[in-house]
Amino acid sequence: MQYQQILPPDHLKDYVRYYWVLESDAADPVAARSFRTMADGRPGLIFQAPDKGVMYQNDKRLPGILLYGQATTHANIRLAGEFSTIGVFFEPNALHSIFRLNAEALTDTCVDLDELAALKDVRLLDQLCNTPSCYDQVEVLSSYLFSLIRKNSHLADTDMQHALSCILQTKGSIALPDLRDTLQLSERSFERRFKQYVGISPKLFSRITRFQASLSQLKNNRFDKLSDIAFEHDYADQSHFIRTFKEFAGCSPFHFQKNATRLTDNFSEVTL
Repeated sequence: MQYQQILPPDHLKDYVRYYWVLESDAADPVAARSFRTMADGRPGLIFQAPDKGVMYQNDKRLPGILLYGQATTHANIRLAGEFSTIGVFFEPNALHSIFRLNAEALTDTCVDLDELAALKDVRLLDQLCNTPSCYDQVEVLSSYLFSLIRKNSHLADTDMQHALSCILQTKGSIALPDLRDTLQLSERSFERRFKQYVGISPKLFSRITRFQASLSQLKNNRFDKLSDIAFEHDYADQSHFIRTFKEFAGCSPFHFQKNATRLTDNFSEVTL
């Protein structure tokens, strides 16, 4: 199995964190692989070449090209057969800013992107299937995304972008009442607009952002004891940190460390 990341062009860096490519080895005898995704605070796009393999989530067959929203917990994805998969790891606001979707509508679910693209006379699946190189496929995706951004950039919600930036900059530790006061919004209005913009509530997004910050520290071994990570990221104690980790990652911090060599940024392979 081969995995790589490809950085986006400069004009997409405010919307796309990176592209990723996952390909099976020609000599690999494994007929299917299972992956566990985690709550990472970001939506995404996945293209799987349909002539090489099929993606399933909880025994449900997924479309060849899909757009998915925020995940509030971990989930399992299975790839059957040979696979050649490209993903887009978006910034948190991408569903609203690029696609003009109510981001909450895609939370914990996905949509066939080709059906959305068909409304604009763009058959992305056909284009990608007819483009053999993964780097050229990334170019196809980049051109498609940039065309939408140019069309919709004037509709940006600057208040919610400010709120999002503040939560990310503080790694989820900002006091949300203070943020609401700065924006001069009621709690109800702030939550409603943030859900439309990001897909989940400000409180849940802050929790996931804090979890991701602790995950980064764990992956980089910048700690002596787990309690160091817990206290640095404002968890009440080590037990609270472990419970939250299991909620969003689907495994304990110990299990994560044990299998770290098989992990990518936002999903891990699970032994069948």
